[in-house]
Amino acid sequence: MPFLRKCLGSFLILWVGAQNISGAQAEDLPWSAGAAAVEITPKEPIRLSGYGGRNSSHESVAMPLHAKALALSWKGGPSVLMITVDNCGVPEAMRTAVVAKLRASGLDLADERVALHSSHTHCAPVLPGVLPFLFSSDLTAEESASIKRYAETLQEQLVAVAGKALRSLKPSLVDWSQGKVSFATNRRLKTPTGFANSPNFMGPTDHALPVIRVRSASGALVALYTSYACHCTTLGFNQVHPDWAGCAQAELELRFPGVVAMTAIGCGGDQNPNPRREVQYAILHGTQLAKEVVRLINRPMQSLQGPVECSGSRVQLPYDKAPTAQELEARDREGKGQIARHARHFLSLLKRGEALPAHLDYAVQAWDFGRQLLMVQLPGEVVVDYSLRLKREHGAQRTWVNAYTNDVPCYIPSQRVWEEGGYEAASAMTYYGRPTRFASGIEEIIFDALRKIIPADYRIKQP
Repeated sequence: MPFLRKCLGSFLILWVGAQNISGAQAEDLPWSAGAAAVEITPKEPIRLSGYGGRNSSHESVAMPLHAKALALSWKGGPSVLMITVDNCGVPEAMRTAVVAKLRASGLDLADERVALHSSHTHCAPVLPGVLPFLFSSDLTAEESASIKRYAETLQEQLVAVAGKALRSLKPSLVDWSQGKVSFATNRRLKTPTGFANSPNFMGPTDHALPVIRVRSASGALVALYTSYACHCTTLGFNQVHPDWAGCAQAELELRFPGVVAMTAIGCGGDQNPNPRREVQYAILHGTQLAKEVVRLINRPMQSLQGPVECSGSRVQLPYDKAPTAQELEARDREGKGQIARHARHFLSLLKRGEALPAHLDYAVQAWDFGRQLLMVQLPGEVVVDYSLRLKREHGAQRTWVNAYTNDVPCYIPSQRVWEEGGYEAASAMTYYGRPTRFASGIEEIIFDALRKIIPADYRIKQP
């Protein structure tokens, strides 16, 4: 297929893991696993999310989009379910509906055991409820209708692919390792006029690449699940494309036919791929990630331990002082495009006698794999400070942090980024439809919530 040839790297992959594993009997394996994939490329013209400068439906499909699911169960216990979706942001409302439909179909699935990861590609369809003020003008009725139809279809596709993974559990070998790739670059560059979206080679990054490998009882490769802290913003054209995350998956699936390759995104809210803006760079970055995965699976990996204990907590992240009606009227009068649309929306709430939202509901998860691996799931465009701090406090070699998970409500700045200001700290809230920036202190609110659900065994004693 053309898109696979485009993502084909110029390296030879050898994999020795497909050999039969001596003495591995299905009945002796503690893990059961199931994996599935479905194509979710739009079938009709539709507006793409991610960039507000686009003013028409997509021009073409440069590479298909997919949703994928991996279910894991330890010794017949309750499953954990990972879903990856090639989209800028799947809203919590859709995730809630998917979980409800899975339960209604007879599957026993606790909410805290489901992690839905958005790839945050900026070349996938708009979904209702995400970035409502991305564009400078309202969508037409036809555009809104196509978005609604796509969202309804996507929801059913997510139910189907997740259900297939959960219903296809088979005895499996599950192991993991952690490598490194380096194409993510901090994008908050300090200038005399503030912080610019430009490479900051001295800024913090998290280049860790954790990988879970799933094999059948005979040793055949079934699934690969990875995560990397970087925006999917290599591309900005008006074509459908899953960016570097999709290229990495396509490369691995081309080299290992039948495997389900999945890529989640870590705390990449302030990380951009470098270089970018051309398709060749999306291929380059995806190939770099795939090469590192192949290197890892050709070396000894750690057997992943169970059971998987999953906990969740919901907190409220307070907003800063709300804008007054007079301030909103001035923005409507003096502002343009997205700023004016945003102001008019909140003015309409005040005119109806409604108070502006005072906080954002925010749900965090912690998954404990047998006191061996801690996986933290955070919603939104979380900046890299969060993963670096979690790894300092719990151990970099045993802590895996996913962002863009279960919801993409807005950017989640650290205290440092909040104090510095700039796009991730404040101005991006307009596009996400939040009334204003967060109040100071949300980092500690989030870490307080995580401390309550992360097992104490993981905490490193500070001197």
